[in-house]
Order: sequence, then structure tokens, then C-alpha cells
Amino acid sequence: MLHTIDWMVIGISLSLIIIVGLSYAKRAGKSLESFFLGGRKLPWYIAGISMVATTFAADTPLAVAELVAKNGISGNWLWWNMLAGGILTALFFSHLWRRANILTEVEFIELRYSGNEAAFLRGFKSVYLGLFMNIIIIGFVNLAFMAILQGMFGLNVMESFWYCGLAMLFVGIYSSLSGFLGVAITDAIQFTLAMIGCILLAYFVVTSPQIGGLQGLTEKLPDWRFNFFPSVGTASQVGEAFGISVATFFAFVGFSWWASWYPGAEPGGGGYASQRMMSTRSEKDSVYATLFFQIAHYCLRPWPWILVGLCAVILYPGLEDPKLGFVYVMRDFLPVGFKGLLIAAFVAAYMSTISTQLNWGSSYLTNDLFKRFIAPQSNEKQWVMAGRVITLILMILGLCITLLMDSISGAWQFILECSAGIGMVLILRWYWWRINAWSEIGATIIPVIVLLGLKGASFWFGIEALVFPYSFFLAIGITTISWLAITYVTPPTNDETLRNFYQRIKPKGVWGPYAEISNHQNDNSPLWYGLASWFCGISLVYSLLFATGYFLFSQWMYFGICCAVIVISLIGLKLFLPRTEILGNR
Repeated sequence: MLHTIDWMVIGISLSLIIIVGLSYAKRAGKSLESFFLGGRKLPWYIAGISMVATTFAADTPLAVAELVAKNGISGNWLWWNMLAGGILTALFFSHLWRRANILTEVEFIELRYSGNEAAFLRGFKSVYLGLFMNIIIIGFVNLAFMAILQGMFGLNVMESFWYCGLAMLFVGIYSSLSGFLGVAITDAIQFTLAMIGCILLAYFVVTSPQIGGLQGLTEKLPDWRFNFFPSVGTASQVGEAFGISVATFFAFVGFSWWASWYPGAEPGGGGYASQRMMSTRSEKDSVYATLFFQIAHYCLRPWPWILVGLCAVILYPGLEDPKLGFVYVMRDFLPVGFKGLLIAAFVAAYMSTISTQLNWGSSYLTNDLFKRFIAPQSNEKQWVMAGRVITLILMILGLCITLLMDSISGAWQFILECSAGIGMVLILRWYWWRINAWSEIGATIIPVIVLLGLKGASFWFGIEALVFPYSFFLAIGITTISWLAITYVTPPTNDETLRNFYQRIKPKGVWGPYAEISNHQNDNSPLWYGLASWFCGISLVYSLLFATGYFLFSQWMYFGICCAVIVISLIGLKLFLPRTEILGNR
């Protein structure tokens, strides 16, 4: 049970967030640009922190604890693999999203493509992403919040569901009033609370007598749990002595970062990440915000979660639901006052992610469905009111789907599979003029059909080759061949649209005659400097991530190697990045 001091800490922390957020309600009501992008005035550090806070939901530490319990540290490659795509977005796409000067990612479709097929795709994706995918994300965020309520207060599923419903109602009302600017500013407070709370939690449990410090942690667990990379093993050995299988590791590292759509790690940018890129005050701010997000997301946040997850394996062996280990550590190892702080931090993280999902999903359904197709003649105030009503509708639908879900990491895998193969289209649409609306329509729909077919065949015929990760490889192959065929048998986007797009964005890549209508020199040499910067960025962030782990576990040789790679990567970025157009050197 919580002490009075804990309740006071919770009340003060959440009141501060609410007051700050609601103070921006008046600004949010001025226009759709104010409501969904904060007037495009955010500095890079606010936009970057907002990205990090949004991806730090109540589900995130619990999901990491679940991965560590099942697969050891190497299980985190389920999301560590996305760094390559994240750095690609930061260096190749973030400034282009800001330059596009559009309100949502989905609006980009009719900037880039033409015809009825482009209008259909814009309307379809506003519903597919803003409604269908959005409520799935909201569902597993709610699932994690319910797990915290159950573990901390001994509630059953339905009791935790109703408390979650009350919290979500509050967040829905709050986010519908404060708009994006209120969400972004309060994200900074919420992220600070959440990180302080998780670091303190890791400290208290690792230094407890039951664990005996980092040395005691390593002595009480088998070596395979501390492997940063998976060892060679069969699928039957996964979770017993080898971490994730090599096939699964290859699927994540080699394919998913560029082939699949995933919220916060979309190939080429998109979703709430692009929303924050487009909300910045300049192209340079957009780049810096996205780079900061990659470093904070992969290097600053995960180790407290991993340490708590490893401790939970020792403290609560044989848990039927491994993600609850994180919650039990919170319940059993935090002293008075600190427990209230961490609960406030998790509530804040929950509020941050849910408010973003509601605002982001509402932006698609309002700007790209309601305004574009249903009420184009309405005024700004009516569109903003529609956005607020849609926000509350999404809240209700997200709550309804929550009880249909039972695994956080399972939801992650589902999203990766049902978008297998679309990623390359989302990247190439900026760099190859021949990509058209039909390419993206095919790449969006086909993997869902393939996934349903493979799942059905696996269920009815028991074919193991049709389950993840092999189903993932097969879906990527089928989808890629299909959208390429569709691209060549359908007519290209009309000339006027392609010329206008090139004049506004000035992208690199294969643009043929359209590049000639601009004074911009379509010189391919800066692209190679960009690729070198991309490689250096990847090596920098991975080295920072692993150096932290090797330092914690006193593996000094590997720590030294990582430090050397960090220095080389920084030198490379200093050498190559200024020679590109990424930071406005045009």
C-alpha cells in the first residue's frame, strides 16, 4: 500500500503536468496548424524530448522486462534493430519533412502522387493508420498500465480496466483541449520524471541484499542472459540458453528496420515522429531533434529497464507473466516517497503516449478524412472542433480493444508482420520519380493479406516454416515483388505533380528530367557523404549503447573498444556531415 507521502508526491507531480498542459489550450484552438503542430515553432530540444517521451510509455519498460526474462539482453534486438532506420530518417528525411510544409504524413500522399488513386490512398491511410493501427497501439499501452495497477494494488483485470478507463477519459479530455503544443511541453516534464524514477528503481533493487550489486547480479544468472548478441542455437533452445535465435536476429537487423512500418521507427519517417519534425521552427531543428531522439532512445533509457528486468528474473522466478516482474520490483523495493514518484512517472509516461496517440490519430482523421473529403468548406474553428470530438472517439475505441490483447511484445511483432515490405516504398517515394500511388497502395494492403494467409496455413496445416521469422521473410519477398510489378504496369504520377514536388522538396536520387526544372544541382556526390554520415551515426549510437553495458558489467576490454569506435564515429560525422545539405549547407 502507498503511504500518505507517496500520494502527495503523485498529486503534486500530476497537478504540475496538468496545469502546464492546459495553459496552452487557448493557443491550440486558433487553427489546425496550432492544434496539431503547435504553430511550427518548437525548438529542437523540445521536439526531440517529445519524441523520446512518446516512445516511453507505461508498456515500454514492462515489455523490455518481458524480453529480458524470456530471451536475455539479446532479446532487445526486437527494437534495437530499428536504429539504422532511425539514423536514416534523421539524416535523409527529417529536413525534407519540415521542408514539405504539410500538416500530416498522410497529406504528403497528394503532394507526391496524383489522380483518384492518390485521393483514395490518402483517405484509406488516414483510417488505417489514424484509426486501426492507432487503437492497437493505444490498446497495448493500456494493457501495460493495467498490469502496473494489478501488480501495485492487487486489482483484478476488470478493476484495473475500469481504473484505466477513468485515466484515459481524463487524458482524452486533457489532450483534446491542450492540443499538440500542450502535449509537447508536458512531455519534457513527463520524460524527466520517468527517467529519474527508473534510474532510482534500478539503483534500489541492484544494491539490495537479495541481488548484492552488479557483481551479485552477474553471479546469480547464467552467462547467456548477458549476451548482447544471440549465440548460435535452434529455435527450441530460445529462452533456455541462447537468447533469440539467429534467424530472428537476422530478421530484425537485416530487414525490419527498412522493410516494415513501426510507430516511431517508420522507414523514411512518419507518424508522430514526422509530426514533431514538421512542428520545429527550421529544417536544422528538425534534424537535431531527430538525432537527439535516436541517442536518447537507444543510449539513455534502456539500461535501467534491463537491470530491473534481470533482477526480476532472480527475485520472481517462474512468473507466468514476465512483464509483471518489473511491477513487483516497484512494489517491493522502493522506499516511501520514491514509490509515489515512480508511480507518478509511469502515470506521466502513460499520459504522454496516450495524449500523443490521440492527437496524432486525430490529425489524420481530421485533416485527411474530415477536412479533405467530408467538410472541405468548413472553417478553422469547425475543423478544430471536429479534431477534439475525434480525439474523444479514438479514446473510447482504444479502450474497447484493450481487453482483446494479452501480450505487449506480441503486439509489437504483429505490427511488424502486417507491414512487411512497405518500408522500401516509403523510402524510395522521396528518391525515385517512378514510385506512384498504386505502388504504395499495393505495399500497404498486400502484407496484411499475406500475413492472414500464412497465419491461416500455419494454424490449419501446422507448418512451422510459416511462423515468425520465416513468415516475415516470405511476406517481405511477396510484397516487394508485388509492388514493383504494380509500379511498372501502372501509369506514373503526372508531370505537373512531380515537377511541383521536386521544386518544393528538391530531393536527391533518380528524378531524371524533373531535376532540370530547378536551379538545384542534382549532384549525386553529396549523397555519398550522407551515406558515410549515416554509417558513422549508426556506429556512434550502438557504441554508446554497448559501452554503457560493458561499463556496468566491468567488461573493460570491450568498453575500451566501444570508446575507440565512439571517437572514430564522431570524427567521421565531423568530416562528412558538413559536406552534405542535411544541415542546410546548400
